[in-house]
Amino acid sequence: MPAAEPRIVIVGGGFGGLFSALELAGAGSVTLISDEDHFLFTPMLYEYLSGEVEEWHIAPKYRELLDENIRSVQGAVANVDLTQERVTVEASAEPIEYDILVLAVGGVTNYAGVPGAEEFAIPFRKIAHADLLRSCMVAALDHVPPNLPPQDTRHALTFAVVGAGASGVELSTKMADLLRDAFERRALTGEPRVLVIEMGQTIVPGMGDPIREFVAEALTKSRVEVHTLTRVVRITPNTVTVEHNGAWTDIETAAVVWTGGVRVNPVVDRLAIEKTNRGLILVEPTLQVRAHENVFALGDIAFFKDATPTLAGTAQLAFQQAGLVARNVRALIDGEQLHTKHFEEMGEAVSLGTARAAVLAGGKAFGGLLARQARFALYTSRLPTWHHRLKVGASWFFEGTTPRPLLPLGIQQDT
Repeated sequence: MPAAEPRIVIVGGGFGGLFSALELAGAGSVTLISDEDHFLFTPMLYEYLSGEVEEWHIAPKYRELLDENIRSVQGAVANVDLTQERVTVEASAEPIEYDILVLAVGGVTNYAGVPGAEEFAIPFRKIAHADLLRSCMVAALDHVPPNLPPQDTRHALTFAVVGAGASGVELSTKMADLLRDAFERRALTGEPRVLVIEMGQTIVPGMGDPIREFVAEALTKSRVEVHTLTRVVRITPNTVTVEHNGAWTDIETAAVVWTGGVRVNPVVDRLAIEKTNRGLILVEPTLQVRAHENVFALGDIAFFKDATPTLAGTAQLAFQQAGLVARNVRALIDGEQLHTKHFEEMGEAVSLGTARAAVLAGGKAFGGLLARQARFALYTSRLPTWHHRLKVGASWFFEGTTPRPLLPLGIQQDT
């Protein structure tokens, strides 16, 4: 390490990047690079879609979260040069040099080469995605007159969610509850149709049986159609084509939402370092990149052996790894021995519609309204900085977390 203040550059402002930055305040000259101007608490993006939470609750600006000694740079990363030890950001004249680099860029949506998926499906990873989906739902509802026959209403208000992992079931139950509420408010006949399309044999395959039972029950109560062992073949602006048992079926849709997995970030693809056959960065137990002791990687982009398998690709793992990265960066600066850690599941909390959830804690699962309240309490404690936790917790406690209806365009909702 140089005699002067070490330059620590963190690429990526999600759970891994932000929490690493927060814990490294004062350890050196810290720079956080993100293509957004805000952090996103992604586990509650579903509640933002439904209006149970507001944007400022789950997407605070970095300037509100970061210590004044931490520099925030907004922009897409064009190149990471591990030889010259510098990061180039698009639209920036000068590269950012580092002594220690933390790679926490996260994954990107994996459309699996399905024709039309990237062009016409809506991903669900950002505030803008949730805004777009909600707009599509309102627009589809606005085009249905109250006197339309039930079968035609159902036909016009068919939405498909690709992927039956946690994201798929949380999103589909939330959409179904919002749409059904809108039907009652607008006096529409029939009911909406929400499908979940899953290539595998089971829903939420990474979860245990106790919590999966609550998930299956919630899908039934929200009247979500689950199609397992079904492959998406093609997506157009108004249809999704699926294949099941060799038969192809075209389904007309108001919108298709893609939650069918992630792939490695292109920033990582371009790095000449050791990776798995899936493109994940091979890291040491200390989270250092192999052959680069001053470079750390965590979260979706890193292959870390010493963690419970169900944690792979979750925000929870990145959150936990940020603590180890920060501790080891400080140890590297001070010339001390670096640390390792085994990461265990801290529990699971799944949103299941606008009135229910399921929580797994201490090996026991429970569901319903109590689980919904427990989920809000749990995630209050996981929000970044005590100041933000205090403001959001007070808002949820005093102002409530009532869903915002899908009202016709132009009608304002009091918040």
